[in-house]
Amino acid sequence: MKKGIIFDMDGTLWDSAQGVAKSWTEKLQELYPDMGEITEKDIKSVMGLSMDKIADIFFGMLPEKEKNELLDTCGDYENDYLREHGGILYPDLEQVLAELKKDYHLYIVSNCQSGYIEAFLDHYDFWKYFEDIECYGNNELPKGDNIAGIIRRNDVTNAVYVGDIQGDYDATMSAKEQLKDEGVKLDFILADYGFGDVDAKVREIANLKELPQVVSDILD
Repeated sequence: MKKGIIFDMDGTLWDSAQGVAKSWTEKLQELYPDMGEITEKDIKSVMGLSMDKIADIFFGMLPEKEKNELLDTCGDYENDYLREHGGILYPDLEQVLAELKKDYHLYIVSNCQSGYIEAFLDHYDFWKYFEDIECYGNNELPKGDNIAGIIRRNDVTNAVYVGDIQGDYDATMSAKEQLKDEGVKLDFILADYGFGDVDAKVREIANLKELPQVVSDILD
């Protein structure tokens, strides 16, 4: 039995909202100075949404082609910024990852643009902890499809997804439905310190140090 832990990014592993807001505002001031500032609060309000939805919210006033080009430009600039400056890691993250890595296979699935996860892993030298990653920007698939896909791709038979918002739970349930005839067990853990809530009875952690025990209760 191959046991895996799949992590969301924002609100679960780190908080990059400040850096994302700063980088996007810098690029907008260069290209669209009349568009105004994108704040940290703005970014946190869309964390977890797929990039096409974020483009509609922030740049919906632009023609489709121009909107998508601006989204790609901001995303590329953001990746470079975060690769250099990083974000705010949640307490004890690396210690917990090192502990979990001893007994489980670790993965990341996010709704982010291509290169975002890589920027995180590059800045903190965390590649050694994760075996595979996937995101919306690589294939434009819903998060549930990407969770199911990474489980299949890595032959995982017993897994948990760790996320912080309703969309993460819904995606996990979607993946679970897709995998129901393949002998795969999949559960969800709520990172209660993150950006949102879940309208369901789920396992919760108040901080990352609680994660190893909760994972063990589910997978072992």
